[in-house]
Amino acid sequence: MLQVRDAVSGGRAIVDALIANGVDTMFGLPGAQTYPIFDALALSDDRIRTYSARHEQASGYMAFGYARSTGRPGVFSVVPGPGVLNAGAALITALGCCAPVLLITGNVPSTFESRGRGHLHEIPDQLGLLRRLTKWSARIERVEDAPALVNEAFRQMLTGRPGPVALEMAWDSMAETAVVEPPDAAVIPAPSEPDAAAIDTAARLLVSARRPMIMTGSGAQHAAEEVRALAALLDAPVTALRGGRGIVAEDEPLGLSSAVAHRLYPETDVVLGIGTRLELPTMRWTGMMTYHGRLPGDRRLVRIDIDPQEMVRLKADAPVVADAKAGVRALIDAIGALPAGISQRDGAAIRAEIAAAKVAVAAEISKVQPEVDYLKAIRAALPDDGFFLTELCQVGFASYFAWEARRPRTYVSEGYQGTLGYGFPTALGVKVANPDRKVVAVCGDGGFMFGMQELATAAQEGIGVVVVVFDNGAYGNVRRDQRTRFEGRFIASELRNPDFPKLAEAFGLKAYSAASPADLAAVLPAALAAEETVLIHVAVPRDGEASPWPFIHPAP
Repeated sequence: MLQVRDAVSGGRAIVDALIANGVDTMFGLPGAQTYPIFDALALSDDRIRTYSARHEQASGYMAFGYARSTGRPGVFSVVPGPGVLNAGAALITALGCCAPVLLITGNVPSTFESRGRGHLHEIPDQLGLLRRLTKWSARIERVEDAPALVNEAFRQMLTGRPGPVALEMAWDSMAETAVVEPPDAAVIPAPSEPDAAAIDTAARLLVSARRPMIMTGSGAQHAAEEVRALAALLDAPVTALRGGRGIVAEDEPLGLSSAVAHRLYPETDVVLGIGTRLELPTMRWTGMMTYHGRLPGDRRLVRIDIDPQEMVRLKADAPVVADAKAGVRALIDAIGALPAGISQRDGAAIRAEIAAAKVAVAAEISKVQPEVDYLKAIRAALPDDGFFLTELCQVGFASYFAWEARRPRTYVSEGYQGTLGYGFPTALGVKVANPDRKVVAVCGDGGFMFGMQELATAAQEGIGVVVVVFDNGAYGNVRRDQRTRFEGRFIASELRNPDFPKLAEAFGLKAYSAASPADLAAVLPAALAAEETVLIHVAVPRDGEASPWPFIHPAP
């Protein structure tokens, strides 16, 4: 006898489709327009775990941290209107970092759509707004349409260049019921094979180069094995600014910080960019105010990127449109097929030059104090596979060049959006996705206060990260600029802060205090061993930190 399925709500149809696509973790804050989603999550709590937050932005950043640290989709749900706007920073951060994040939200009742009547949480053209903040966004009109549109969201999110997507559904439509066929998972098309002629051109350029350099970005994180093999084949150093760090460990002979790479760059004649916008040679090392449509200077450029538009934004001598893993594999094969003796490079001499540059740069950056010594203390305590989260603070900025990244995806940055306050909530999402690995977030006092309420989330949900709050009583960069560029006219840059250890203790969490790198090194082992979030407060004298910027924007 044919069994008739029960009718389900729009919210249940969405959640069933998420489960069919392998989602077992959800972040969010419920509200009236999304009750059917959260009720479906409650009914499915044996298959999908929901983490609540105290602010919509934190929900988005927890999903971002989940995605950024794993490459798997991070999914969250918040209410429409102000909830979507609060989460907007996380969406554009995910867009900038090519992180697969899915937002599911509601909207005003369908009969009120586009009426401008001022219904609860109404904003003009929410879908149009979302389409400007994401890679793709759509509206689910009917319950029966939910599985197909959830699958399309996954296809859009994971095909080509990954990025955030969003789905909205009207308040009344989400609560309606209908019979929906059991959903299948989305079919994600395999990336196309790289063009053989482009690969051959790239291989010849790289093999004939005198001093090639490889630069990696977020798009190369899943291709670490291939990148390491190519680097060894070419005796080419590998570097990154943020998203591509750790693909080749920076304590290995061919792994470089951006500061070491800058020292070696004058002798570089061919640059290979893999899954990166190449911010270092086109902005950081040439000035941020001039757009370069080609790589500045006489160097040749090879690019491997899955997004064909990247080849328009920055033109290459050998543009290879391909997934990083497939493109680098093809490049290795093509180099192996070239005649022996075509390369005249002395690999031993190149590696000696790199080693000498590392020693020289280490001496130079050691002057950025106390930031460098604090980073050394954290690096010594954090396992190689532990996660380090930067933040818009002096120690965070210094980490761009002074942190030694040793594994792919373990250096979790804010990307080019530079969102102050992203760090602590993102760290919570990283830990949820990687429960057996250690997570340390460094925050300034100003940035931490953007999301300090998520100490409640950490305590309630049992999420164990270490957050190190560097307290200089100021927005440090702003105050430095006001002192050095505006004759000391300080405005809106000095902070009156709470007692941070007592704040953590008020949420039932452990806290430590430190006043030096040695103090921090002494308390980190116990903090990392704890099974709960631990706050470490580090008092820093106001104006007592050396500027990291000469190594982030070095003189051309």
